[in-house]
Amino acid sequence: MAKVTLATSRGIDLSIAASIIDTALKIARAKNLRPMTIAVLDSGGDLVAYKREDGTGIRRYDVVIGKAFGSLVMNRSSRSIGQIAERAPTFIQSLATATQGRLVPTPGGVLIKNKDGQIIGAVGSSGDEADADEACAIEAIRAAGLFPEPAEPTGA
Repeated sequence: MAKVTLATSRGIDLSIAASIIDTALKIARAKNLRPMTIAVLDSGGDLVAYKREDGTGIRRYDVVIGKAFGSLVMNRSSRSIGQIAERAPTFIQSLATATQGRLVPTPGGVLIKNKDGQIIGAVGSSGDEADADEACAIEAIRAAGLFPEPAEPTGA
């Protein structure tokens, strides 16, 4: 029987997601960061892959999903969402309500784009300082041959 291969219509398949996560964790270890949790969502907001290192803080799953999911909802990084929250806190509170709380407006939610600039997923990263979380995600996306937004780490 022939093997059937289904393409994902949402951009990120398991092998790419796993590669991004494993690379992000290697980067975190090389930087001697605190234990990390990383998730990759496809462009529809569904979980493709997730890993947490031993010793992470509790509820990190919810944090990384909130960072990545919020990025997809708003088509921008979770850092940018946090900046919007400073100017328009009621809007972000309303957005959090509309998404049943699946919104974390702090750095570490990074969009994944293809070569054509289309959003194909998002990474949520948490465990250390927010800038370091974001930097791990950005570097890992780039290492997978894809394009992160933001393109460069800020403050890490």
